[in-house]
Amino acid sequence: MIAGILLGSASLTHAQVKGYTDTPKLPGIPWGVHDPSRPQPREVGTAGAVSIKPPSDAIILFDGKNLDAFTQQNGSPATWPIKDGILTVSKNDIQTKESFGAVQFHIEWRVPAGRKVDGQMGGNSGIFFMGLYEVQVLQSNKNPTYPDGQAGALYGQLPPLVNATSPQGEWNSYDISFEPPIYKNGSIEKPARVTILHNGVFIQNAESYLGPTLHRKLASYPATHAERAPIRIQDHGDPIEYRNIWVRPLGQRDQATQP
Repeated sequence: MIAGILLGSASLTHAQVKGYTDTPKLPGIPWGVHDPSRPQPREVGTAGAVSIKPPSDAIILFDGKNLDAFTQQNGSPATWPIKDGILTVSKNDIQTKESFGAVQFHIEWRVPAGRKVDGQMGGNSGIFFMGLYEVQVLQSNKNPTYPDGQAGALYGQLPPLVNATSPQGEWNSYDISFEPPIYKNGSIEKPARVTILHNGVFIQNAESYLGPTLHRKLASYPATHAERAPIRIQDHGDPIEYRNIWVRPLGQRDQATQP
């Protein structure tokens, strides 16, 4: 949604933002993947995380007690440490044991206060729907980086409409609606799509993925695609903290039964 992105601040110079200038151009716009010259989303202050209790039909992925809903990608038990009801990223990505397609997803996260962050380093993680489509987790408050790598970005593809990230050490929330791609006759009929509220602020509004997430490359869709797959949380080497994770599969509306 270019109109929203162009509201971003131009106060940062190219030299102040680390990124890449040798990557492919993104379709329909003058910027490349991870382009540091792309306009920065403007910062908006928020009241911080919106902590929502799981609805009665939600699948609880993490309630502060255990990681029974997760595994490592190789099937080994998930071993990220839990303390005082908070999950901390450690070695290896974790993913849900259950597979999902279209979902409503809630998660809360923060980067520990006092930790050094610099662009993509020090405060980085990510949520991968179907293990493929990333919503970036990053300490973006007072931490310039390439716009398509900021918190709430469709990583490598689309920056958030605004930068709604809480100050470091404070909690953030994501409320996400994700729809998988739809194929017809061996080709994409409808791309994967996502809507994101960050701390209660719309930062992605029914935006489409160009394809599964890639680093420094232009995304595209594969020839075939699973209908459901696990949701993965990334270990980027930083001790990001998570709490209150739940998901609701989204199917077709119930059909009323006529008497």
